[in-house]
Amino acid sequence: MKRIFYLFILLVTILPLNTLPQSVARAAETPEENSGAVLCTPGVYLQTPDDCVPLGPSQYLTNNARLGMELPLRPLLISHPDPALSDLPYKYYWVDPKLGTGFYPTIDAARGKAGGQIIPPGNFIFTTYDQRLDTDKGTYFLRSDGTYMPGNGSTYGKVSPFPGVEVHGTPRNAFGFVIQPTDVRREPNFLPYNAPIRQLNPYDVVQVYSVQRIEGFVWCLIGPDEWVLGNNRVVVVTPNTTPPDGVTNQRWIDINLAEQTLAVYDNGQMVYATVIATGEKPLYTRPGLFPIYKKLETETMQGGGGTSEYYYLEKVPWTMYFDKARALHGAYWRAKFGYTQSHGCVNLSPGDAHWLFNWAKEGDWVYVHDPSGQTPTDPALYGDGGA
Repeated sequence: MKRIFYLFILLVTILPLNTLPQSVARAAETPEENSGAVLCTPGVYLQTPDDCVPLGPSQYLTNNARLGMELPLRPLLISHPDPALSDLPYKYYWVDPKLGTGFYPTIDAARGKAGGQIIPPGNFIFTTYDQRLDTDKGTYFLRSDGTYMPGNGSTYGKVSPFPGVEVHGTPRNAFGFVIQPTDVRREPNFLPYNAPIRQLNPYDVVQVYSVQRIEGFVWCLIGPDEWVLGNNRVVVVTPNTTPPDGVTNQRWIDINLAEQTLAVYDNGQMVYATVIATGEKPLYTRPGLFPIYKKLETETMQGGGGTSEYYYLEKVPWTMYFDKARALHGAYWRAKFGYTQSHGCVNLSPGDAHWLFNWAKEGDWVYVHDPSGQTPTDPALYGDGGA
């Protein structure tokens, strides 16, 4: 029995190497990949070189360069417009939507609410005035047409300072506007080790080199190993200098409903960009290509009469109609932009509307589109719109 056991051991020890599993044999014969190769000096190698291996720092630099991040990063060629463009030519008064108001020929008539033009309760009600009068009979406001409006002593002064940017050379990559505070992280996740490294604030402008959707979240790469959450925090402008089909004069305004952004193109170059507020469901801003058919320095807008959705907006500044009652215009009553909020118009901060009004001509094109595909395109679903 012992003789048989020793014979078995001897046979095992003298088995040739080629009887081992093939994967083990290959591992013993195949040298490690790139073994003995020369490592490239740190740099960007968009094509694989023949005389070195672009690993380590070179691989990091090359991967960033493929996303448009060549170090040092190229700055955006942008500037903020003249702050004076945000100055409003009128004084505005916010009316309690539950009460409404009226315009009367005298203070006594206003006190008794008799013989005047009645503005009923509604949703948004804003009027203009020239002078505030504090009398022993209460506070009243003298209007430019000589009528008087009763008041509660308050005036409206909350106007969005949001500035768009003048663009002095079409960016090579996308860029974004921060619309609410957001953290910058090294990786696109919320894992405990990935703590914020700094914070961005509203009105900051960042370059966007990549956008990724991970587990329901949108992440924007804004620099080497710098990610920010895009969902309702950063809206993105993606340059596209190709005119939409139908544009005949190389001048158009691009309205991106998904991102709530506006970009202006002149002779194939982006010249302005900002954040907007478009129509809220079901009062969408209608997708399509439209010419600006009327420009007005100011316009009084009202609609939804007899319902809780009634609105009355006096002296809406820098109005440009492009699709029935839908217009681009300043929205002095909005404190925030970057969200759907309007009755179908494209709302801008006063400064942005003023800049756009100065640039635009009747006949220039407005291209409204929704890359997400969530906005209905059937014309039968749209009325005249407005505000």
